[in-house]
Amino acid sequence: MTDVLLFIHPTAGVLGILASVWVFVEALNASEANRSRIRSGGIIVALCFVATWAFAGYWYTSFYGVDKQAILGGPIPWAHSFFMETKEHYFFIALFLALYLPFVTRLDLARNGQARLMTMAVTTLIVLTGLCAEGAGALISFGVRLAYQPAGA
Repeated sequence: MTDVLLFIHPTAGVLGILASVWVFVEALNASEANRSRIRSGGIIVALCFVATWAFAGYWYTSFYGVDKQAILGGPIPWAHSFFMETKEHYFFIALFLALYLPFVTRLDLARNGQARLMTMAVTTLIVLTGLCAEGAGALISFGVRLAYQPAGA
């Protein structure tokens, strides 16, 4: 069960990143025909990032303590001391932007160029911070794997 929980939060994050790219492309080509897709995409992004936050928070508070100690005692303690500590804070940038996205996508992007640019800027920032979080997560997982390897393996 814990393995399933461990994989849910990055999966939700990746889906949120992909949905952000989708909203960006829809906003780039905003018209009356894709207005509902843009709105739906904004909501999907927000839901994916809320799910990421909820599952990651549950994992972190319930199970990560053991891995944290292993990483800190392992060969690359900076996987936690830098990457996890940083990720814990900058993830909220993407979360807040994702929660803002449904509001900006409610505007008429086909007629409002500033709203269209705002949507594209917000989705770009979500993608960039999301990819950074995914990369940090990979380094943290690597730190766990190295910490649990037998010496000399």
